[in-house]
This record gives sequence, C-alpha cells and structure tokens, in this order.
Amino acid sequence: MLIAVDRLLALVTDIFAAAGCAPEEARRVAEGLVDANLTGHDSHGVVRVPRYVEWLEAGEVEAGRSIAVLSEAGALAVVDGQYGFGATVGRQAVEFGIRRALDQGTAIVALRHAGHLGRIGQWAELALEHGLVSIHFVNVAGSVLVAPFGSVDRRFSTAPIAFGFPLEGEPPVVLDFATSAVAEGKVLVAANGGKPVPPGSLIDPDGRLSTDPATLYGPLEETAERDHRKGAGAIRAMGEHKGSGLALMCELLGGVLAGSGTSGPEKHRFANGMVSIYMAPSAFGRKEDMVREARKFVAWLRSSRPAVAGEAVMLPGDPERRTREERQAAGIPVAPGAWAAIRATAERLGVTI
Repeated sequence: MLIAVDRLLALVTDIFAAAGCAPEEARRVAEGLVDANLTGHDSHGVVRVPRYVEWLEAGEVEAGRSIAVLSEAGALAVVDGQYGFGATVGRQAVEFGIRRALDQGTAIVALRHAGHLGRIGQWAELALEHGLVSIHFVNVAGSVLVAPFGSVDRRFSTAPIAFGFPLEGEPPVVLDFATSAVAEGKVLVAANGGKPVPPGSLIDPDGRLSTDPATLYGPLEETAERDHRKGAGAIRAMGEHKGSGLALMCELLGGVLAGSGTSGPEKHRFANGMVSIYMAPSAFGRKEDMVREARKFVAWLRSSRPAVAGEAVMLPGDPERRTREERQAAGIPVAPGAWAAIRATAERLGVTI
C-alpha cells in the first residue's frame, strides 16, 4: 500500500511520543525513518518502528539522551552516545564533527554507545550540506548476523560504510552500503511481504545458499516480531572476501577504536559505534581546482556507454535522489506485514490511525 509522506510522518511521530519520547525527539526519530523510505532504503525505514519501540521499552535505547564529550586531542574527539536514539546522538556527533572540521580543516570523531544510527548515508549528506567530504565506518555491538567469507557461522554485524564528496553546482556523490550482501533490514522487509532479497544473500548452517528470510529469523509467524536470534542461518558477506575484509575493519574501527564493543564473542549491549572523518576540501589546496577536476571526472564517468540500451549510467546517490522525487509525489510503499506490525504497535500505545 502507498501512504502519503505527511500522514506516515505524523503517525510515526505520534507512536514515539506515546512510547515516551519528548515531542522534538519523537519527530526527529520519525523523520529519520521516513527519510530512509523516501530514498528507497525501506530496510532502514518505518519497518523498524515496532523494533525501536520494543528497544525503548526494554531499556536497550533511552530517550532524552545527549552525547558526552570524553576526550579531545587535536583533530580527534571521542564522544559517548549514552545509548540514546541514533537519530538524536548520531546527529549531535556529526554536527560536532562538522563544527570542528570547519574550524580546523579536518576532524575525526569516534562515537560509542549510540542507538541504531539508521541510514548512514544521511550523516554523509549532513556533512555535504556544509561542503565537507566525509567517511563513516560503523559496527553494531551485540548484533551477530553475518558469516565471514568461507564460513556458515555468524561473526559480524552488517557493518555499514558511507562516503560523501561534494560537487559544487551539481548533486554530490553519496556512497552508502552494508558490508553484508544485504542489510538485515532488507531481510526484515522481505519477511514482512516486501521486496525479496537477491539470490544467494543468505546461507544456512549446512552451507546452502538461500533467499528465505526464515533462514535468519526462524519460522515466520504472521503477527510476530522478527527476531534474528531464532534463526539458524546467516547473511553472507558482500563481495565474498572483499566485503568480509571491510566488515572486519568496521568492527575494529567502530567497535574497538571507538570503544563501543564488537559484535562478539562477549555479549555486549546493543549499540552502534561509528568512526567518522570530516575533511574541508579547502584544507587540501585550491578548492576551485578540486571542484573542476572532480566534476570533469564525474562527467567522464557519466559519458560511458550504458550496458543496457536506454538506461542511464548512474553514480552513488543518483538512485536515492530519483526515488525521493517519485515517493514525495506518489507516497511511500509499505509492505502488508510491516503495516500490520506498525498498526499493532500504534493500537497498543493508544495511537489512533
């Protein structure tokens, strides 16, 4: 079903307000989820509303939190999200890094103990609003979902990475991907009746490749919340050994270096860790020369002949911009299972749909 953006945003805001968030934070969390849907990343959109509410009720994530600055040394800073909503403490950490980079040319900010940070590309986009290049490495402590290359056992989180590069006068380059074959949220969307995952995205304990979400979640009951702890299989790493290596580095940077903890083997409280690097192009030399060279290279890429006649050669960020325009006009598609779960959460909290 298609739901108008304003209607969906209002509903999700009301749900988080009823769950105990202050109005401003409820709106902020809702905006992050709906914006993910607008860009086509339904895996990080409103399908997560019931899970976010459950985390809040269980004390896994805490409303009303702010970052605490633990240390500052030159360009480097370490901040603690205190298990607050990622939409809140993630934004605070990114804005903190942006201010430092604008002041001194570059900044590195390590964020530990954040609630789910959502679509990581949004943080690169926030830095781009200020003309900054940025790189973000993320892990998920307490979340073991992905099998390393050559294994059937879960060891990694989905460990996303995002990059942003500004191109003055035209849309920026925004690269955002999980180092797993698919984000866990995409398996969640498929489990709720949405878009299936690509072939070979999952692997069962016997090494057989699968597209069945039950591989990750166990038997799929129509009204039950999906719990990856009930499944025996795993998500595969993206690009075989390459994705597995990138996931390892995300765990070491976002988990070890940031201090949030890794996906295992010890049991950690669920949290995102993120190491972000912010760079002002002007700190590297003549900004005008860089802009000209970057735009020239991007234009050369776009001029390459398409493999499929009639289809444009796209760059990272193009699909999201196109989908945003389409969904702003037509509404956001929500799979039947996801909508049923959102309705059930709303009704339990006394929110009228």
